[in-house]
Amino acid sequence: MRNRAVSSTQSPLLPANYYLQVPSQPVAAQYVVTFLKPEMLHVYRQITALREFRPVVLCQKRECADQFPFEDVQILPKPWSHQIRRFWQKSLLGRPITIYQSEARRILATLRTIEARLIHIYFGHIGVHLLPLLDLLAAEQQLAVSRRIPAIVSFHGADADVDFDQPAHREAICRVFERASVLLVRSESLAERLRDHGAPSEKIRLHRTGIPREQIAFKQRRSPDDGAWRLLQSCRLIPKKGLITSLRAFAEFSRTFPKACLTIAGEGPQLPELTQLASELGISERVNFTGFVSQPELRGLEYASHIFLHPSERGPDGDQEGVPNAMLEAMASGLPVAATFHGGIPEAVEDRISGYLVPERDSNALAQALLQMASAQDELPRMSKAAAERVAAEFDSKLQANRLEQIYHEVVD
Repeated sequence: MRNRAVSSTQSPLLPANYYLQVPSQPVAAQYVVTFLKPEMLHVYRQITALREFRPVVLCQKRECADQFPFEDVQILPKPWSHQIRRFWQKSLLGRPITIYQSEARRILATLRTIEARLIHIYFGHIGVHLLPLLDLLAAEQQLAVSRRIPAIVSFHGADADVDFDQPAHREAICRVFERASVLLVRSESLAERLRDHGAPSEKIRLHRTGIPREQIAFKQRRSPDDGAWRLLQSCRLIPKKGLITSLRAFAEFSRTFPKACLTIAGEGPQLPELTQLASELGISERVNFTGFVSQPELRGLEYASHIFLHPSERGPDGDQEGVPNAMLEAMASGLPVAATFHGGIPEAVEDRISGYLVPERDSNALAQALLQMASAQDELPRMSKAAAERVAAEFDSKLQANRLEQIYHEVVD
């Protein structure tokens, strides 16, 4: 057995028995361009949840190693000429940036060295970036190479729509659909979008985000006796998260409940615009922008809150959500949700059961939903329990890890 001993300071995010995996397991290569950005906790959880396959990560660079400890990482850095490539392919030719043939051969050689039985590529636009590699793998499959390496490409939301108005990108993503053995999607709505773009239905597999419920204790939410409602939204501060709608709805809600407060946890380019709007609406003193928060800090904010906001909307570039991870974690903790009929959100939040759903960009409808949630004494406890039950039924990490390994077996066998 390989020596995978770690110190007592090992991240608690890793499963307790992760380092006891045996080397005889088939290798599932995991391609993530940057392993890992702070907002990619869900990818880390998914990789480290594997049990029947041994994950080996391939990446161009590594970040946040203390936050995301992992031993089996192969770094394949960009070539020195990547800036020239970027200028040539994107600016001059007007097409998506793809790796060189030499890079594709180097990745394939690495896959052979680690004896990978498959490669799982995270995010559709990275599948486009790796098209020369997918071409090599597809050619080997046609030649009946004995140790073929099937490719899986997973789509998470934004990577399913952006730049589809550009013919070169549309052609490239259709080649990804053709070359990949399986296309993973986080939601039924995302599967429908891929089919609309030409993806074969027989290649699409639903694999939802997994939430480690054993790490998130359930707390029954009840209405505050003094009207001091605490609302929470946790996300990147970008347009598709609907933060402007949140602020306008909260301003209306707080006229009925002047003791209410809204916490917005996260960082992003929209912060100046949002702080200015809060000032114009006269709610600056009741809105707290925390900036980036750690997982323990976020959990504390969740337990101190009564309602979770996530009124997502289609972004200016066509960007859509799958099923937001922060929303699922909040639901697992017992937080009812006020959100929108957007992307995969309705597959998690059952309208008027585990929360309320309203049309995109409709702050009046969102405010009315919040007032409705606050109006009945038994509404919050009922929705609190239903939210946690919904996550347990559809988004449990063990359930989804088993589902992923079933798909791995399918493409290998």
